[in-house]
Amino acid sequence: MNGDCNMNFDILSLFQGIATLVGQDPTFAVARIVLMLLGISFVYLGYKGILEALIMIPMGLGMATVNASVLFFPDGKTGTIFLDPLITDPSALVNILQINWLQPIYTLSFTNGLIACLVFIGIGVLCDIGFVLARPFSSMFLALWGELGSVTVFPLAVAFGMTPQEAAATAIVGGADGPMVLFTSLMLSPHLFVPIGIVAYLYLSLCYGLYPYLIKALIPKKMQAIQMDLRGMPQITPLQKIMFSTITVTILCLLFPVAGPLFVSFFLGIVIREAGIKPYIEFVETTVLYCATFFLGLLLGVLCEAGTILNPVVLKILILGSTALMLSGVGGLIGGILLYYFSGKKYNPVIGIAGVSCVPTTAKVAQKVVFKANPRAMIMPLALGANVSGVITTAILAGIYCTLLK
Repeated sequence: MNGDCNMNFDILSLFQGIATLVGQDPTFAVARIVLMLLGISFVYLGYKGILEALIMIPMGLGMATVNASVLFFPDGKTGTIFLDPLITDPSALVNILQINWLQPIYTLSFTNGLIACLVFIGIGVLCDIGFVLARPFSSMFLALWGELGSVTVFPLAVAFGMTPQEAAATAIVGGADGPMVLFTSLMLSPHLFVPIGIVAYLYLSLCYGLYPYLIKALIPKKMQAIQMDLRGMPQITPLQKIMFSTITVTILCLLFPVAGPLFVSFFLGIVIREAGIKPYIEFVETTVLYCATFFLGLLLGVLCEAGTILNPVVLKILILGSTALMLSGVGGLIGGILLYYFSGKKYNPVIGIAGVSCVPTTAKVAQKVVFKANPRAMIMPLALGANVSGVITTAILAGIYCTLLK
């Protein structure tokens, strides 16, 4: 009998991931198992293209492995040697940088918002501001309606018991712009940026699956099939795009200096693209963007520890974040319906969903839904105009929140 006990003890000591499951509070153990399975599911769904592979594959793998890699420390506590998100003691940070393998990347690029800015530079290189300049009124009109969730959820979050800073960091999820969410939460509620970042990227990936049903529920098929006349779209020269971007970013930085890093990053990418600086374009849209996106997904997955997810505030963020995204989608479609009537029923209201600034996801969703209703209908240029405008309006709203509540 004693031999069996010693053998069991030795096995558990050897396989500490299993030992911590056995020795932990059952709630944490179950949460770890669920998160491991959820992480594996994200990898599968990313591979199948149901969710965004660039984010969900590294995020899912990180989520599954961090919850498997829990071990015992000499002080009797459990944890991982991946990273510690809440270190405040400089001497402790220096020590832990030598132990936790992702800590240097996290500390030097994540907690200061650098990784969000790097992603934004990459997004800027991929965006064509000419679609906005070709249809400035309709693009910005839809983008403003696409902020409905980011505005209305703020007072709702305060009513849920959040501070104004926490409420703003949660409400900005409605803008469907991951780097913006990370930046705002770091500026206003650094103690919540881990759960807010996780929730934001989980929901952004679900835009692929959620918004098509929202469109079909609110927009009749006859309206979905409207074919837009794109022949009258003006040609915008690279110089016009560069000057517009340079003047706009200067004005935005003058108005909202606190969000200056985001403004500069996004418009810098646009200017690099339009200036045709090929070495920079290739460097940013491949090395910088893919590297930043990869580590962003991996770090978000590693931050999905059971202890973080079981924080009671996460449930509030889940509810409010999903509400913000839903209301922003509804708002964008309301804007599309209004343009449909303003144009004498010639404007395809599905374009409104692209006002929610998940570039280029919501524009692709809009085109996909319209294509199913009418294979000859092309709305992508107009959808991208609304999409890029959504990035700008979300950045402005983030700047307003950070300026007023910082």
